[in-house]
Amino acid sequence: MAEAHQAVAFQFTVTPEGVDVRLSREALKQIYLSGVASWKKRFARIKNSILTGVYPATPSSWLVVVMATVSSMYCRIDLSMGLVYHIRRYLPSCRYLSFQHRTLLSAALFSTGVWLSGILLCRQSLKLLLSYHGWMFEPHGKMSRSTRVWLALVKVMSGRKPMLYSFQTSLPKLPVPSVEATIRRFLESVHPLLEEEKYREMEVLAQAFQQHTAPRLQKYLLLKSWWATNYVSDWWEEYVYLRGRGPIMVNSNYYAMDFLYVTPSPLQAARAGNTVHSILLYRRQLDREQIPPVMALGIVPMCSYQMERMFNTTRIPGMESDTLQHLSDSKHLAVYHRGRFYKLWLYQGGKLLKPRDLELQFQRILDDPSPPQPGEEKLAALTAGERVPWAEARARFFSQGKNKASLDAIERAAFFLALDEEAQGYERGKEGSMDHYAKSLLHGRCYDRWFDKSFTLVVYKNGKVGTNTEHSWADAPIIGHLWEFTLGTDRFQLGYSEGGHCCGEPSTAMAPPQRLQWDIPEECRKVIDSSYRVAKALADDVDFHCFQFTNFGKGLVKQFKISPDAFIQISLQLAHFWDKGNFCLTYEASMTRLFREGRTETVRSCTRESTAFVRSMMDPARGQLERLQLFQAAAEKHQHMYRLAMTGAGIDRHLFCLYVVSRYLRVESPFLAQVLAEPWRLSTSQTPQQQIKMFDMEKNQDLVSSGGGFGPVADDGYGVSYIIAGENLITFHISSKFSSPETDSRRFGRNIRQAMLDIAGLFNVPANKVAN
Repeated sequence: MAEAHQAVAFQFTVTPEGVDVRLSREALKQIYLSGVASWKKRFARIKNSILTGVYPATPSSWLVVVMATVSSMYCRIDLSMGLVYHIRRYLPSCRYLSFQHRTLLSAALFSTGVWLSGILLCRQSLKLLLSYHGWMFEPHGKMSRSTRVWLALVKVMSGRKPMLYSFQTSLPKLPVPSVEATIRRFLESVHPLLEEEKYREMEVLAQAFQQHTAPRLQKYLLLKSWWATNYVSDWWEEYVYLRGRGPIMVNSNYYAMDFLYVTPSPLQAARAGNTVHSILLYRRQLDREQIPPVMALGIVPMCSYQMERMFNTTRIPGMESDTLQHLSDSKHLAVYHRGRFYKLWLYQGGKLLKPRDLELQFQRILDDPSPPQPGEEKLAALTAGERVPWAEARARFFSQGKNKASLDAIERAAFFLALDEEAQGYERGKEGSMDHYAKSLLHGRCYDRWFDKSFTLVVYKNGKVGTNTEHSWADAPIIGHLWEFTLGTDRFQLGYSEGGHCCGEPSTAMAPPQRLQWDIPEECRKVIDSSYRVAKALADDVDFHCFQFTNFGKGLVKQFKISPDAFIQISLQLAHFWDKGNFCLTYEASMTRLFREGRTETVRSCTRESTAFVRSMMDPARGQLERLQLFQAAAEKHQHMYRLAMTGAGIDRHLFCLYVVSRYLRVESPFLAQVLAEPWRLSTSQTPQQQIKMFDMEKNQDLVSSGGGFGPVADDGYGVSYIIAGENLITFHISSKFSSPETDSRRFGRNIRQAMLDIAGLFNVPANKVAN
């Protein structure tokens, strides 16, 4: 076992002649290089902390201020108005500090104070500027003079070359809306969904809550908003995600797909090598804070907080609530293939393994003929089933010995990699290929993904890739940012040889991946089997349909002067009415990252205006012009609701936090109980596109993304994710449950397609533009 000897820096044996010590130079060299790399990373973090701490100033600007102050003193110009001399009087006099030295030190202290005051003034000014959101409510393509002045000031105050977290302290806090405004918007949102008598009952409950219960709850919420960085995010993470005791597979985790049409390499090990290396390059930039912050309009910064826990993070099960374990660094990867778990080191000599080296390591895993150990194959089913049995099993069977060491190797890994034995991906002419691909990423076989890891990278036999992401640590745009970088780096920077292998020559001296060892007793295997049965029943019930809408895309919709997102959301309302014959509470996720530590807010897409339009489409007596006017009014209303949600004036997060406060205070509220009990039978989300400009989409239309999706939120409802890719393609991911007689994902997909075509027809679009 040569690799075992390389892992030991020295060995000693006791002989009759004494102690014989043998040093391994190679091992000592690797230890030395690893230590150097670790210290470099520590110094880089200290440097980044300083640069971020003084932004928008720079350390060199401090020197400029000091030199200006000292120079003015030599020119007998007192810029400090006597403060330098006042400071000098309080400095101790000793033989080591002459009069001149004390004067220089006083000037430096004064300059430092001025410099720090300037930084605080700039930050507060920028925070005040970023609290203005009037620019979002201006008509598309038109910008008022006041907004132009505002943008110029933001640009001036933002400094140059910001790092990832440079703007964090300058972002405003999420404001707490007034109770009156939230209740008014809530009642407006449910009016089209309720019969008049039911609406009157809800109105009475809402008014009683507003007058009697809400004022006390609101005071506590305002107190939290003054004290905490964000009054929503910590409670949202804990109560919506970490306290859920049901399976997170399907119910919480979501997925992202590969390129739709292109597979850069058909070799599984090679694609895994390039993809893992690309992800690690992203992690290195993340650690160094070299990733530019995401900017709205290219100027307005968004919060980067969620990126902190992207890597080295695992959800740890608990009896009442889970926790998130996040490590500052991890140097290995956990890999699963054909029922076996491996630990793969990502560094050699303190440097990242090159793609060709990673390919060799993955090929070694693929070629390993050893069988799984007893209980090992379906071990990950524990992360797919109910949380309490997993927490109990973890405490009983994985708290010591080799089981603890192996579980630590998985939970402390940078992320998790699954090398699947099957082929997936879009195949032209093969019906259902995308449906199988989606289901494979969402739940797999229920035991070949570690659903607790921040994300699982899945690499298929034919070279296709995808991810399954745990939801509590971050929302979809965050993993989408990583995924765009990964696919772009793989395709345009790393590349492959003519044979499909990673570029370069492998280092055959590397020790092979380490097979994790388990001692799983029979009692634990029964728990694993029980979790697997729960997860399997859940996975088998998921009805998934994924399709490409190619009749037109955002290019045509923009010609209508309509937001593409509003166009799709109203199409979903029409499709749902055709599908079920009624309207339902509709959830569209929007982001609140314009605020510090902001996550999401709900846009209630089923509005009075959208229902009026849908009813007009069902009424043959309504003319085309009237329908068109109703559609435009519905689109404008949707955009207004979306902007309100983004600017902190949403409905649901405020009501959710009021409910949490009521539970802490043991205050019963029939209104809040009823509001939070209502199911979201249509849950929707748009997948973000091109957060990173890795390539020109128009020049590389074959590299469009397939997007991603999630499971149904309600047992009798639909989950719909869509990605607007390029000018002429929209991909939909639709989920529901077979067990519900009310839903059928394929039927709903047909309704969506027809709804979009019918709405486009209102604009007198020529037939050839909407034909297949």
